[in-house]
Amino acid sequence: MWREVAPLLASDFTTFCFDLRGQGESGCPESDVQHRPYSKRVMAYELIEAMKSMGFDRFAVAGHDRGGRVAYRMALDHPASVTRLAVLDIIPIIEAWDKADSRLALAFWPWSLMAQPEPLPERLIGGSPDAVIDDAVSQWGTPVNRIPAEIRAAYARSLSDPRHVHAICEEFRSAASLDREDDEVDRQAGRRIKCPLLILWDREGALAKWYEAEGGPTGIWRNWADDITGKPMDGGHFFPEASPEKTAEELRSFLHGDS
Repeated sequence: MWREVAPLLASDFTTFCFDLRGQGESGCPESDVQHRPYSKRVMAYELIEAMKSMGFDRFAVAGHDRGGRVAYRMALDHPASVTRLAVLDIIPIIEAWDKADSRLALAFWPWSLMAQPEPLPERLIGGSPDAVIDDAVSQWGTPVNRIPAEIRAAYARSLSDPRHVHAICEEFRSAASLDREDDEVDRQAGRRIKCPLLILWDREGALAKWYEAEGGPTGIWRNWADDITGKPMDGGHFFPEASPEKTAEELRSFLHGDS
C-alpha cells in the first residue's frame, strides 16, 4: 500500500512505513506453539516501542489489511499513544470470524488455509508462490496492471523463502486463535477505541456486500468506537495501489482533522 501512498503524505507528515514481522524484508522470529510472536498484540507493542525509540510518544496510525489489524490493536492496547486511526478494508478479527460463512471460506481462503497446522500450508504456498500472488491480484477486484511486475516479483521472492512463508502462516494462525481471543476479551469488557477512527473500504468488495444487514463496515465498527468516519473507495481490495492519490487525499484530510 505505502509504496505509492506514503510519498504523497510525506510533504504534510513525518511518515514511517513498517513491514510486519515476516513480511517484506522484516525478520522472522522463532514462534511458539501459540504463535504468540505473530499475534497482533505483540506486533502492536513492537511498533509502539519502535516509534518511541525514534522519539514519537504520540502519533497517528494507518494500516491496510493485515496492517490494519495490528493498527487497531495498537489503538486498543495503547490509547495514550495513538491519536488517530485509519483502517483500510477490514473489520475486527472477531467480527469476521463470528460472521464467517461459505463466502468467506471461498473468497478469503487464506483465513482458513493458512491457519491450518504446519507444514501443510507452508508446503502448498512454497510450492507455487506465483499462483498465490496471481489469485490475490486477479480475484480481489483491483486492475491487474496496478500491481507492477517488480512488485509481484518482490512478493514472489518473499513467498519463495520458507522462513517468510512460515512466519506469514503463523500470523494467520494467531488471527484464528490468540487475536480472536484478545478481541473477544475486549468486547466482553467493553473496551473501545478512544481516538477518531477512519474506515475506508472497497466499494464493490466483500465488506460492502456481505455486511449490509449490520450497517456495512461503519455499522460493525460502531461496536468498537464512537468517533467514526467512513466511506467506500474505488479500485478493489488494493485500492491504495489503484487510487493512491485519492487514498492519500482521504488520509490527509482525516489526519489534519478535516473529517
